[in-house]
Amino acid sequence: MPQALLPLIPDGATTINNRISVVKEDSQWTYFCGIAPIFMHPEEDRASFRMFTAQLVCQGACRQSQIIRAFGVSANSVRRSVAKYKREGVAGFFQPRKTRGATVLTADVLTQAQTLLSQGRSRRQVADELDVRSDTLRKAINQGRLHEPMPGDSAGPPNVTDQSTRSKLDAIAEMGVACTRPGERVLAAMGMLQGAPTRFEHCRDVSFGGVLCALPALIANGLFEHLQKIFPALGGYYTTLQVITLLAYMALCRIKTVEQLQYESPGELGKLMGLDRVPEVRCLRNKLSQLSAGNAPEEWAGQLSRQWLDADPERTGTLYVDGHVRLYHGNQTELPRRYVSRQRLCLRGTTDYWVNDALGLPFFAVERPIDHGLLEALQSDIVPRLLEDVPNQPTQEELDADPYRCRFAIVFDREGYSPVFFQEMWQQHRIACITYHKFPKDDWPEEEFVETHVILPRGETISMKLAERGSRVGDNKLGLWVREVRKLGASGHQTSLLSTSYGQLAVADAAGLFSRWSQENFFRYMMEHYAIDLLSEYGTEEIPGTHRPVVNPRWRELDRHYRSLRTKLQRRQAEFAAHTMHPVDEDADEQTVKEWVREKSELREIIEGLEHELEAVKSRRKATPHHLEWDQLESADQFEQLAPSRKRLTDTVKMIAYRAETAMASLVRSNLAREDDARSLVRDLFRSPADIEPDAETGRLRIAIHTLSNPRANRAVRALLDALNATEQRHPGTNLKLVYRLLAPSDDQNPAT
Repeated sequence: MPQALLPLIPDGATTINNRISVVKEDSQWTYFCGIAPIFMHPEEDRASFRMFTAQLVCQGACRQSQIIRAFGVSANSVRRSVAKYKREGVAGFFQPRKTRGATVLTADVLTQAQTLLSQGRSRRQVADELDVRSDTLRKAINQGRLHEPMPGDSAGPPNVTDQSTRSKLDAIAEMGVACTRPGERVLAAMGMLQGAPTRFEHCRDVSFGGVLCALPALIANGLFEHLQKIFPALGGYYTTLQVITLLAYMALCRIKTVEQLQYESPGELGKLMGLDRVPEVRCLRNKLSQLSAGNAPEEWAGQLSRQWLDADPERTGTLYVDGHVRLYHGNQTELPRRYVSRQRLCLRGTTDYWVNDALGLPFFAVERPIDHGLLEALQSDIVPRLLEDVPNQPTQEELDADPYRCRFAIVFDREGYSPVFFQEMWQQHRIACITYHKFPKDDWPEEEFVETHVILPRGETISMKLAERGSRVGDNKLGLWVREVRKLGASGHQTSLLSTSYGQLAVADAAGLFSRWSQENFFRYMMEHYAIDLLSEYGTEEIPGTHRPVVNPRWRELDRHYRSLRTKLQRRQAEFAAHTMHPVDEDADEQTVKEWVREKSELREIIEGLEHELEAVKSRRKATPHHLEWDQLESADQFEQLAPSRKRLTDTVKMIAYRAETAMASLVRSNLAREDDARSLVRDLFRSPADIEPDAETGRLRIAIHTLSNPRANRAVRALLDALNATEQRHPGTNLKLVYRLLAPSDDQNPAT
């Protein structure tokens, strides 16, 4: 007969049966057989708990019901543990869980899965090839992260994606929004990759895809020339070529500032450039700061302006110069006030003087933080530069042989009227000046005006009533004879212009001066569409050493006081004259006469006081220097200029973009019934979606533009695309030839036309 064991159990233990108990102390479970400990494990170690309780059951030390009652676990859990112990032993509880592969669809796996689905593979085939669970693939499709082609859809080229799919893939990119090239970004961050390669993908419905149509025009206007020679090499993921391309695309798509870039899809813009995404705002600012270091933007702009002048020597015979005030409303520096004609106010800002041709195309701009007017800018900066850069100027022998021949002509408004300046330009440089007559004399008889057909630079023919005379302007010592041409308006008003271009006719003078509105339209268009007035950076810089004098602030205060006193004096003198000319009636009572005499006496005293004060202020103003050298100004009166470097870079890119847009509008204009719609149609083209289809085998980059708003626009754009294809340009940074087509039926295939 077997001997029974005494039920010896430790204090505080939980009884499983007569022999086995368990104690919990300091997050540790300790198992006892009698009073001897036999096993222990941490409280959170579920694998050890399941293994040991199953072992107790399998060895007959306790029953499953006793484990369930002592620990409060489910019966199914205990049964599974016991079955696992019998089947796999102790090791079965500590082996890693078996899976079929990746349990999370990463960006790369999603791209591969979408590619296979787009090729017509079934869900089972895609799951087997990528080694993912079928349920995982099904959930991704139900959630919209993947999509299956509808019945009847063509498989399309490999790796083709639409906008919806790209948006979802960009959102789940591991390194950030649309960073779908993690390997290249890591290499660039480690300094092992100098710029990401330009590599296009098959994409449908790319936003702003139509802006790729501007590439041939941008290339023709020099956007990608001199970059490596002038600008420093950028380190990191983005190259100088890619940053400059992005700036041009932003200008054409009306993304007017760097800050506005954050509101556009970075992945979609990146697909236009053969990248995964465009740089974020802070990164782009840093890149622009590196490119704007030193005089690189100014040197680049100078190289391009000389190219533009050499490319069209016929139009450089007449150049247009005008100033544009960029207003500044900030508080980082106290810029001097200057008159703004478009607002008819004196406001703080910086004056830029632009040089354009007769069509309004810009050549260059000169920034003047210290400005003394158009004449001083012409003498100091613009004319010396034009003498060096304007092509096909006659030689000195040719000028001596023809005393009426000029090098070129400059056209400006009344601000530049100065007979002394006209004489200096003609006698020293043989440069002709054309401007409005600031002080025309009496009207000419209407019999002198002849109906004349004038051909404007754009080719339009208009009819004007013109008359011409020789006139002398200026004094006897510094004056000169000029050609005066007048235009008779429908209201009888005579507009007078002066010209020292002695070798041409009145028709040419009229066509040149009255085309000056092309430059005014250029300013208005650039402000509205290219935001040339907006700040590119918020910093200021000290004005470098300058020999230009500045207005003395003390003289300005005295002059302001003098003008105020003179206005008050004139008003009081007018009141005194009214009292004198209209005395009281003879039959007026004595009190009225006394009041009239008193008012007249008070006015006389006020006038005498104002005259005395005005004379004193006039003497003080005369004794105060009108201008001072910059170094002579007090520190409180000195100001800083707006940081110019980044502004010069972005303005140069905007000039290139404007010239490219103008060239494309001129091609479209001939195919439109309303020529004024050309620019708006080109703007719509830039913002239209497109399909990008690279073909490495044939070396082509096909751009399929989506249909526009109506058949008329489609016809005009189709003709434009044919002209672009004839250029056979290649995308910068690649060997792919650009090929354009329009996703719309032609006229003979479209019954609606």
